Amino acid sequence: MTPTLHIALRFLFHRKRAFILSLCGVVFGVAIFVCTQAQTQGFTKQFIDATIGSNGAIMLRQQFRPRYEHLYVAPENSKIEAASRRYFEGITNASEIMRISRRFSNVVACAPVLRGTLTARAEFETATVDLFGIDPAAQLRTTDIGQEIIQGKFEDFRNNAASVIVGSRLAEALGVGAGDAVQLLAPSGEYWRFTVAAIARSGVGSVDSSRVYCQSKIAQRLLRKPYPATMILYKLRDPDAAPELATEFEKLFHHEARSWQEREEANLQLLMTLRISTGITVSLIILLAGFGIFNVLTMTVLSKMKEIAILRSMGYSRRDITTIFLWQGALIAALGSIIGCLIGGLSVIGVAHIPLRVRGILYADYFPVASNWHHYLWATLLALIAVAIASWVPAYRAGQLPPVATLRGSSA
Repeated sequence: MTPTLHIALRFLFHRKRAFILSLCGVVFGVAIFVCTQAQTQGFTKQFIDATIGSNGAIMLRQQFRPRYEHLYVAPENSKIEAASRRYFEGITNASEIMRISRRFSNVVACAPVLRGTLTARAEFETATVDLFGIDPAAQLRTTDIGQEIIQGKFEDFRNNAASVIVGSRLAEALGVGAGDAVQLLAPSGEYWRFTVAAIARSGVGSVDSSRVYCQSKIAQRLLRKPYPATMILYKLRDPDAAPELATEFEKLFHHEARSWQEREEANLQLLMTLRISTGITVSLIILLAGFGIFNVLTMTVLSKMKEIAILRSMGYSRRDITTIFLWQGALIAALGSIIGCLIGGLSVIGVAHIPLRVRGILYADYFPVASNWHHYLWATLLALIAVAIASWVPAYRAGQLPPVATLRGSSA
């Protein structure tokens, strides 16, 4: 232990109450930062996982052709290029597109979907539904529909062409459960009767409140579509790379391809704004702790002026005196960060078990949390920066005190 560190410890523990209060400010600031960031990232992660699990990382949709291809060449990825496209509903060569898509290393699986909007009726309740005609095996490989079943069995749906899977919130609205009957109104005005094989909960409110799954061949007859699919869903090994792959698919297949980041841009921006806002708010707690340390070190300098003068007369340089008080700030920051990270980690575990009823953008019965080492790193860095700034002024002032004048009783 260096002499300056030893003296810093003596000075620091001489004012134990002030030391504990300063330490508590850093501890609680770091702990709350870690806990709140884990909560906000938890909501974001759950929303992203549920979205990708229900709608795929990439959604390939309608075919397009340039509207004015002989008049000009639009810049690549420009708004003019998108506006000049002419779209055609449906995917007529879904099997060929999927065969080529599987050659991409990032593609895990893909599934065709025939989509349409219909009216559903169960006893005296009616609702507008989003019908997804699917290939059960391909959908099971591509999405999380198998894990989303909360009532009934997916096998019952696979083995019975006259059955459907209904979203959980839609099932509540219609008052149906597994084994009940539901009717879908075809464009011809005829009601088709189905058995509810299962109830699915994806965790995304817009999906659970409107979606009904049936088998693709039945959907094609029900909707009277000449093509087998209106979209293709993709599961990727690296979902973060979805935008780049979607761009490649558009160039290769001449079909509109939308990544999950593009589809959910508004919700992702909202969640990111909340996360940043929470981080800034909690950072103010650490900043306030820095002001507390500034006051503590300033009072320490004023109360230790005689000791500082004696140290100077013993040969300690101005830099040594400054180092003594910087050591005090560093000790508070280091100890506070360590304890704060430990309390923050325990708080994250505790918060994950707090009951919470969320039925909006996503579905949650408990606080979703996602602990990440970046949270602890940023909390520690913020504490170190705040304490370093707060410690510098009193430490510098202590180093500038003239020893002779101080011993004679005058102040700097």
